[in-house]
Amino acid sequence: MATIRGSMEDDDTDGPVDGINVTPLVDVLMVVLVMFILTATAQIAGIQVNLPKASSSVSLSKVKTKAISINNGGQVFLDAYPVTLPELEDRLRTEKALNPDFPVIVRGDAGVQYQKVVEVLDLLRRLDLSQVGLVTGKPR
Repeated sequence: MATIRGSMEDDDTDGPVDGINVTPLVDVLMVVLVMFILTATAQIAGIQVNLPKASSSVSLSKVKTKAISINNGGQVFLDAYPVTLPELEDRLRTEKALNPDFPVIVRGDAGVQYQKVVEVLDLLRRLDLSQVGLVTGKPR
């Protein structure tokens, strides 16, 4: 008991401070980390593609939006995962059973063969999805 009392009395001395209080710095860093995590997860999942340009566009970005991307090699991705067309149809059919009005955006690379984009659009029409959008880049 005398040891604890003795150490408390040492803190009350008016001598120079030999340590830095890092608690406010840790608080600020935690707030910055939380802001970074929230902004990083708010983006639409997908892969990096070179988007064609359009003069006007309508945004379909929502929380449950499914992104279908077609890269320059013609490979199809659902969100960020590569899929074949039958796999894409199965996954979209499952999503439609859970949420019939979910929006879908198609992100085709500017260099991809048009036939591949048409195949994906035909698949979306067969599934009777009504909220389909084509993503384009902004004109320069």
